[in-house]
Amino acid sequence: MDQTGVPTSQVALQLVGPGKLKLNDRKEVLRPGPTQVLAKVEAVGVCFSDLKLLKQFSQHPRKSVVTSGLEKEVLSGIPSYVPDERPTVPGHEVALRIVAVGERVTRYKAGERCMVQTDFRELPTQNSNAAFGYNFEGALQEYVLMDERVMIEPSTRERYLIPVSERLSASAVAMVEPWACVENSYANPERRTLKAGGKLLVVAEAGHEVAGLKELLSGPDRPASIVAVGAAGLPLPATTASDPASLPNESFDDIVYFGARKATLDVLNDKLAVRGLINIVTGGRKIGAPISVGIGRVHYALTRWTGTVGSSAQESYRNVPSSGELRPGDRVAIIGAAGPMGQMHIIRAVCSGVPRLAVVGTDVDDARLEVLGRKALRLARERGVDLRLVNTQKEPTRGEKFSYIALMVPVGALVADSIRDSRDGALINIFAGIPASTRHDLDLDAYIERRCFMFGTSGSVIRDMKAVLAKVESGQLDTNLSIDAVCGMAGAADGLAAVENRKLMGKVVIYPPLRDLGLVPLSDLAQRFPTVASRLSDGAWTPAAEEELRKVAATQR
Repeated sequence: MDQTGVPTSQVALQLVGPGKLKLNDRKEVLRPGPTQVLAKVEAVGVCFSDLKLLKQFSQHPRKSVVTSGLEKEVLSGIPSYVPDERPTVPGHEVALRIVAVGERVTRYKAGERCMVQTDFRELPTQNSNAAFGYNFEGALQEYVLMDERVMIEPSTRERYLIPVSERLSASAVAMVEPWACVENSYANPERRTLKAGGKLLVVAEAGHEVAGLKELLSGPDRPASIVAVGAAGLPLPATTASDPASLPNESFDDIVYFGARKATLDVLNDKLAVRGLINIVTGGRKIGAPISVGIGRVHYALTRWTGTVGSSAQESYRNVPSSGELRPGDRVAIIGAAGPMGQMHIIRAVCSGVPRLAVVGTDVDDARLEVLGRKALRLARERGVDLRLVNTQKEPTRGEKFSYIALMVPVGALVADSIRDSRDGALINIFAGIPASTRHDLDLDAYIERRCFMFGTSGSVIRDMKAVLAKVESGQLDTNLSIDAVCGMAGAADGLAAVENRKLMGKVVIYPPLRDLGLVPLSDLAQRFPTVASRLSDGAWTPAAEEELRKVAATQR
């Protein structure tokens, strides 16, 4: 142990290969170099995304090498940078305290208490981006080393280590990150016109008027290049092609399609780039058959679909919302509501302050719905929100129509069902991580006629973390309501297994300073730690329970 009180070794849960976890009680505590920051971990949450890393290891897109943003020489000098086959430490939902900084660190100082924005979006990998807890070591250890050159967002110069109040519990701080992912799915801004400087593909079937493009292309949001298939008389120069199938896949930021031909739409699906938007202008005609849509890419690649039964391309963009936020008077369905993330969506809706909401949460597990009810029904009554929880195996909701549908279950058929159950102007939030390669047949005729808009997001940004933190600090939101079990490092692997096997109805929070504490569901606290259980609130985790656990677990083995 040095003069700062930091030990030379620690306990860490390391991922050393696909499906291979190692609880290492002799992992070195790395000392910070000139540009580095060392922090002590107070608490860390277990995320379903950790399981994806566990299974995929070096094949996970965020575990691979950083391709730009920092020089190789810089990266090689960061000992906590562990891409590809190198062992890593998972854990990205974290509360920590900085204990030491290098002499060239300018934005951080010892003593600061922080949470971590996980996604380093300006450090790309081949198929994703770098991330804390993936190709940079995460928080399932007692101490974690970070580098200031990684932990500052390049474009904004904002900190990825976000300061938090001393009065918040460590668990509440750690839970901000998963709640920020939920926040992002509602707050993420949507593009409502052509991408400025992007690549545009215009496809027109014979007999379809090309209308509305002149107005779109006369504004400031002009594309850098245009490819035209069957579309003559465009107001800007364009390269012509005879067949959209001959064009490269995933290469167009915008596709405007004048037509209603299934074979063409099936091809155009593959041409959308990451964050690409396709605008279908049917001119009053019917497609007449389901279209195979890449719904997995809606979530992971942020692709978007809009359309109009009219003849002008301008009309479709009016159906794109400014964001995925709930709207006054929405009738909301949250599918898979009783799982850990579904609970967050329910509680966020109930606590949102959006007027005149009616919310239906569905699941197929009575026990999970009962737990959710204990957390959410009282909140709904206090806030005047109409909340109903339904086991759809016993009480099907088919026939009900909704203006907002959020999907927690990664099943393609549920996207099709959402279109079927949509009201006019419905928003369909594909929150569940449907595998990126998944396609599913969708009724785009109904989707376009009802002016639906489906969207998905992955992860969060600094803005979302700060928004959730503000809600927690003001008392609008209690992130501790997510928690269903606690443990120390001895229970970390069991916590991951419990999440994988869906044995818990909420989140697991790990307290690394409590080395020897195994996994304890909150429902078992009365038997294991009665004084901790007495400090729960209606069965929910609290700051007082956390404080008591620190006292009693430190003295028991």
